[in-house]
Amino acid sequence: MSASAAAVPQPRSKSRAFLRLVMIEHSVFALPFAYIAALTAMFRMDETIHWGTLLLVTVAMVGLRTFAMAANRIIDREVDARNPRTAGRELVTGAVSVRSAWTGALVAVAVFLGAAALLNPLCLILAPVAVVPMVVYPYGKRFTNFPHAILGVAQAMGPIGAWLAVTGSWSWDAVILGLAVGIWIGGFDLIFACQDVRADRAHGVKSFPARFGIPAALWGARVCHAVTTGMLVWFGLATGAGLLYWVGMVIVAVAFVYEHRVVRPHDLSRLNRAFFSVNGFIGMALFACALLDLLVRGLTP
Repeated sequence: MSASAAAVPQPRSKSRAFLRLVMIEHSVFALPFAYIAALTAMFRMDETIHWGTLLLVTVAMVGLRTFAMAANRIIDREVDARNPRTAGRELVTGAVSVRSAWTGALVAVAVFLGAAALLNPLCLILAPVAVVPMVVYPYGKRFTNFPHAILGVAQAMGPIGAWLAVTGSWSWDAVILGLAVGIWIGGFDLIFACQDVRADRAHGVKSFPARFGIPAALWGARVCHAVTTGMLVWFGLATGAGLLYWVGMVIVAVAFVYEHRVVRPHDLSRLNRAFFSVNGFIGMALFACALLDLLVRGLTP
């Protein structure tokens, strides 16, 4: 075991180790936008919050994300072992066995499919489509310099699926929000990948920063987040959002500016603050403002 792996404290129980493996707390990135989509669809449908549907959306989102993270860690375990930053991950150190990780992943995907079945037939039919990019993403770094785009496609499905869960029908407004989320997450994955450039180049792992350099990756992230802002504005206009949603958009825009000021090509020391704190705040802030806006406009709990 490497020194960096040995220095990482390991959870005492297998369940806690698995939850750490899949980083369950990072559901905060995708869930707020799924809720925005679901609640906007409910507002359009009958202006009433359907709590049972919202619960099933939550279960489906957490189930699919848990499967995606477990599959990612399983597929990438050998790559992780060669990278000092990731050498302390649970599958590398043995805190979680591959068998246990696969068991957890299969239980999670079963939960996802079960929730989709309980929502409506269209969700169940399309559920396997949502699983595919979750598995393709970790393999992407073996064959393309743009695995971040695959991650974006995977994440874009959350809001689209949440809208389908409520209405049982397709909506281009949901696609707008889904694309905004996908481009947003793809953009901050560009930032996150900058810290692994040296290890990726040494071991032949492909990524945009490894191929084109950190400055280009940070500029790419800025472009992605500018496009995200535009897509979120488009969603607000398409759905007739009120004042409080636009207050949220101002907060999001300021947060994006801050995020790109704290990360510099030759100073990645505040990268985790930009990746975890700022992006978690963006999702929660926009959700809070969008929810308040819908309530003010007549959405009934």
